Amino acid sequence: VIIYGDLPKNKENVIYLSNHQCTVDWIIADMLAIRQNALGHVRYVLKDGLKWLPLYGWYFSQHGGVYVKRSAKFNEKEMREKLQAQMKAETPMYLVIFPEGTRYNPEIPKVIADSQSFAEKEGLAVLKHVLTPRVKATHVAIDTMKDYLDAVYDVTVAYEGTVDHKGQRKLAPSMTEFLCKECPRVHIFIDRIELKDIPQEQIYMRRWLHERFEIKDKLLIEFYDAKDSKRRNKFPGKSVHSKLSLKKTLPSLLFLGGLTASMLLTESGRKLYVKTWIYGTLIGCLWVSVKP
Repeated sequence: VIIYGDLPKNKENVIYLSNHQCTVDWIIADMLAIRQNALGHVRYVLKDGLKWLPLYGWYFSQHGGVYVKRSAKFNEKEMREKLQAQMKAETPMYLVIFPEGTRYNPEIPKVIADSQSFAEKEGLAVLKHVLTPRVKATHVAIDTMKDYLDAVYDVTVAYEGTVDHKGQRKLAPSMTEFLCKECPRVHIFIDRIELKDIPQEQIYMRRWLHERFEIKDKLLIEFYDAKDSKRRNKFPGKSVHSKLSLKKTLPSLLFLGGLTASMLLTESGRKLYVKTWIYGTLIGCLWVSVKP
């Protein structure tokens, strides 16, 4: 894990804005949070369809996650109420938002082309390595929690090994590829932004958010397309090869691994494991359909 920029050592209440390429992006937020002793504070703004994920859909909802629908179906009132409830309970907040709304996938050029056409139509800069960001969820989150937050983290993520032999960008690693070390290094650029530097009105925040994604795009152009090959596969500026001590990860691994293994090694444990997934999923789906 290679970190650039200004990641504070201490935990803070923040909104985390990032480009989105694959499911591993969710884990990147955990990687940064654990370095601030804030792993349990991570919560996500998720697209509405993910609430039907077996067990996890219910878990994210109960852990402060916010499900949102796109475009005209976006329910601002519902999102504000969920965030206000979290603040009222004084819940630590490390709220992860992917403003692009979907993944940047080089294998689906139509999505990229449509995003670029929309930007051009709206008089916004056309972006190459990220999609045109959507502002609604970001605006509602910042506006609702402006007196609760310490900062906004603007995070840009790039995965090494995602360029083919022709120099063209490839699909970011899947979770399986990532865990099997198909991606040797992850480069993460963090820019900590004070709330006072962010415009409050949605129309101005939209322009501000797009400008932040222009900065991301320039960083990624440098990472993937720099003419000087020595400048590729890294962001400009100073970096830190960030390692974690075993004490931050080993206890959880031993506890969860031991718990799972103890269930799977006995017949009764395996039955309980399967029933948990089946009945837990059914109850969870019923729960989030009534109280998302």
